[in-house]
Amino acid sequence: MANLTNLYDVSKCTACRACQVACKNWNQLPAAIEPFKGNYQTHEDTNGDTYTIVRFIEHEDPVGGVTWNFLKYQCMHCSDPACMKVCPRGAYSKTEWGATIHDPDKCIGCQYCTYACPFGIPKYREREDKVAKCTLCADRVEEGMQPACAATCPTGALKFGDRYELLQYAEERVNFLRANGYPNATIYGKLELGGLNKIYILTDTPDKFGLPVDPKIPGQIPFWQDIVQPYFGWLIPLALAGSAVSFVTTRLLANKHKENKKGGHE
Repeated sequence: MANLTNLYDVSKCTACRACQVACKNWNQLPAAIEPFKGNYQTHEDTNGDTYTIVRFIEHEDPVGGVTWNFLKYQCMHCSDPACMKVCPRGAYSKTEWGATIHDPDKCIGCQYCTYACPFGIPKYREREDKVAKCTLCADRVEEGMQPACAATCPTGALKFGDRYELLQYAEERVNFLRANGYPNATIYGKLELGGLNKIYILTDTPDKFGLPVDPKIPGQIPFWQDIVQPYFGWLIPLALAGSAVSFVTTRLLANKHKENKKGGHE
């Protein structure tokens, strides 16, 4: 199967949030009501029961006045996911077509994946003591359907298909936008972190949409993956053995010290 990806064109998005509702409906996720804070964004971030949100980002331009940037935000399904590298239970895997899948049956709720993810996507679900995130509707895709969000979008802002073909489309679209009032239009996800399976067509630089300009995996991840994880099985007994040796050595040294003091006194 070809490498498949979900493309989102911010220039076509009206922030109707049909994608957000479709995600809730397909995954049978309960409502997560958050206090009203005076803006149009319903959730500050994704959470254990909300895999997809639409961000409303307000900008004030000295010339153009107040403008809004909309952004559909969810798991990026990285080609080389940090979540999969750090999970001590192997709860993450990649499908042959590119989705990053989380297996709740293996999850122990440690949240290492949340801290490792450059986008902070996997979120803790307290009632189950596990994390949860977008699956790119792998169950639908493997039955020949599109992800619920892409199938629902009324404006064509979302497209799902072959990654190479969608990148070609994105290049053409960005060239069009640059020639028609958006000189900073760019593609996000083509090269970031070695490539994402969530491609964005942005009308401005990533920071204007709340995206990290140069996302990076935390520096301690290679240490965890290459040193700690492979030897984790014997690190604990080794530490216990070290503690036992330290205890015995300390007692021997203490006894010898007492004997020396006694001999010196006599």
